[in-house]
Amino acid sequence: MESGGRPSLGQFILLGTSSVVTAFLYSVYRQKAQVAQELKGAKRIHLGEDLKSILSEAPGKCVPYAVIEGAVRSVKETLNSQFVENCKGVIQRLTLQEHKMVWNRTTHLWNDCSKIIHQRTNTVPFDLVPHEDGAGVAVRVLKPLDAVDLGLETVYERFHPSTPSFTDVVGHYLSGERPKGIQETEEMLKYLRRRRERRRPEEEFRERTCPEEDRPEEDREGPKGACVVCLSNFRSCVFLECGHVCACTECYRALPEPRRCPICRQAISRVVRLYNS
Repeated sequence: MESGGRPSLGQFILLGTSSVVTAFLYSVYRQKAQVAQELKGAKRIHLGEDLKSILSEAPGKCVPYAVIEGAVRSVKETLNSQFVENCKGVIQRLTLQEHKMVWNRTTHLWNDCSKIIHQRTNTVPFDLVPHEDGAGVAVRVLKPLDAVDLGLETVYERFHPSTPSFTDVVGHYLSGERPKGIQETEEMLKYLRRRRERRRPEEEFRERTCPEEDRPEEDREGPKGACVVCLSNFRSCVFLECGHVCACTECYRALPEPRRCPICRQAISRVVRLYNS
């Protein structure tokens, strides 16, 4: 305030800036509130002939907001689980989360802390179809990753605890961070399988009677969770940035420079060790 009782230039600028910010925040609030109100009043539409009639009568043959429930059906190919056998879906999310304890210098306590060090989401085109058979109506989902909540099912979860040496323990106390381990999670949106694929009787008979060395090359596999290179040791390395868990430590060290992932051939920028417990 100036000596004559008139506001100063700085006060005018401050008042104008606060007014612009307030108007902007209010417009955002009004827009979000309107969208939320429209979502609350979204019409639930049954997957059937009613859907075609509703779309034909709607302006522009488009319904802004609607609730549609149905079973998931793949369009072409499906995604196979990396850890669970015979588990297929249309959305797959792989997450590596690091758990550690951090020393709080204010409270002088160790606090639990977690951080996602890698996350990859794969998806393929899929349709929503009625649960009952015979209905010829399907809704194609084009951008499933735009959804806030995909409702994925956790099909695999494993915690790999860290086994530090004495030198590592001393370093952790000096740095104020104690790693606890890495949690590996796989989530999937499974699809509807209308028919179970049955193997031919001669294939089952061959598996029961043929020794391992007489089987075809595609039927011979290593133990579950084995390294894809040597097929003998367990997988113990996570390759970043691709996130594949496919090799043991010995095979990783034997990879030629520059090291690349044996699965996707992407360059390896960082390796996270896994410990099988």
